[in-house]
Amino acid sequence: MKPQKSYTVEQAKRALERYCVYQDRCHKEIVSKLYDYKMIPQTHDIIIVHLIEHNFLDEERFAKSFARGKFRIKKWGKSRIIRELKLKDISAYNINTALKEIDEIEYIDTFNKLALKRFEAIKETNKQKKRKKLADYLLYRGWESNLVYAKINELID
Repeated sequence: MKPQKSYTVEQAKRALERYCVYQDRCHKEIVSKLYDYKMIPQTHDIIIVHLIEHNFLDEERFAKSFARGKFRIKKWGKSRIIRELKLKDISAYNINTALKEIDEIEYIDTFNKLALKRFEAIKETNKQKKRKKLADYLLYRGWESNLVYAKINELID
């Protein structure tokens, strides 16, 4: 195990600037990193204010890019995106703003393609088990239950 490096305030600022430039971050991730760096709590506010003032840290920008990325790349539904953003202590206002980044037509289209692809991949012959497997998959990914059950009823009669 290698010993923990101790950081000065300036070194921590520079390290966290690089951390934020690589990818948008939320406040919770920065605070976690500050604890990893063994920074005393009095320095946390100084460093976070510096990052916000120099536009390295922006919760709204983080929430928007998080929502877009998880929807487009991982095919998550809005429920899962909301749940994950809440776990990162993102405000309700920023969550609602982030969800506006997802186009409604693209959302429904993605849901339909994902449901159909998964439906065709499930090799179960028992209709009830097939319904459950499809529902579990789509609900886990955060798609709304009304969409999920309507689609299941459409695909499995």
